[in-house]
Amino acid sequence: MSRAGLSELTAFIAHTPTLACQALVPTKRLLEQRHQLDDPAMHGRMDETYIKVKGQWRYLYRAVEKAGDTIDFLFRAKRDKVAARRFLQKAMAQNGTPETVTINRSGSNLAALHAINAKRETPIKVRQVKYLNNIVEQDHRTIKRITRPMLGFKDFDCARVILSGIELMHMIKKEQMKCSGKVPLSAAQQFYSLVS
Repeated sequence: MSRAGLSELTAFIAHTPTLACQALVPTKRLLEQRHQLDDPAMHGRMDETYIKVKGQWRYLYRAVEKAGDTIDFLFRAKRDKVAARRFLQKAMAQNGTPETVTINRSGSNLAALHAINAKRETPIKVRQVKYLNNIVEQDHRTIKRITRPMLGFKDFDCARVILSGIELMHMIKKEQMKCSGKVPLSAAQQFYSLVS
């Protein structure tokens, strides 16, 4: 995506915040329907990052494939086995089961993967290699760069909707949305196509 396309999308959201917020709620589901990963037998990298809500840290679980495309994300109040398992199940339901998942040394992510593997015939290979997870760590930067000046959120549900919109714009910027048509659409046009 060009700078002009990104600035056009940013200008749209800045000038019409009410419409943008109303549009962000249903657009993630629409994007999920249009977004298909090229490799169903993917090798994902999973991690979580911290987001402040009402002065307390909450957790944005994110998964990125080895090429850098966002697989899925989920905003949760707690960082535990239940939240990690919920995120993994959601990501697998949308994108298929990965062959390998790379995680950091998080015990909750490992416990969730072991719980999922216990019910599967073919287990998912789990790698705990910190440097291989740099792709998802670097991808967190975009989210943090946008949320840091906000100085935290006041409401969990509002944070969830806004973070979905930030992730949506980030996925559009990475050209993950498949558009039907011969003429490539600008970022703003892709966003409009989700709303209309």
